[in-house]
Amino acid sequence: MRGGRVLGALLPVLLATGCGIRATDVVEAGEPATVEVAPADQLGTLLYFVSSSSASRLMPVVRRTRSAESGDGGAVGEAGSTGAPDAVSLLFLGPTRAEHDAGLRSELPTGRTRVAVELSADGVRVTVDIPVTGLSQAARQQLICTAARARTADRSEAVTVTGTDGVIGPAHCSV
Repeated sequence: MRGGRVLGALLPVLLATGCGIRATDVVEAGEPATVEVAPADQLGTLLYFVSSSSASRLMPVVRRTRSAESGDGGAVGEAGSTGAPDAVSLLFLGPTRAEHDAGLRSELPTGRTRVAVELSADGVRVTVDIPVTGLSQAARQQLICTAARARTADRSEAVTVTGTDGVIGPAHCSV
């Protein structure tokens, strides 16, 4: 009986060490993968929407704005986008039908919203004509990430949002 207990206790150890897998060195596999998110001849702006599969997971979406060869004379931001106020305004219009069908949604109130965006010594300042202090954390992050990326191409920039009922931030994009 005692021999059976010893064998039972040693069996997992013997199986784990005798599996035949040897340690190896790190294998170099080349450069990291890259993905083209918009065709090279098109400009877009980056918006952040909430994935329906998670209550707070933000997903970046490139919204096509116009062709680089269109020569329409519109203002183009540093990140190859429309201006930062336009990007935030697009965010308030919510996901397109295709984005919605892909499982994206917005926690921001939808509709036309007056938006102003400026770069200050303290970071990006966004002013909107809606209440902001009651927004969910996901909605706040949608605003913060979209504004930071549209204005500076740097999601680590501090963003302060002023609404009709107060101020949120300064805060940083969590994505």
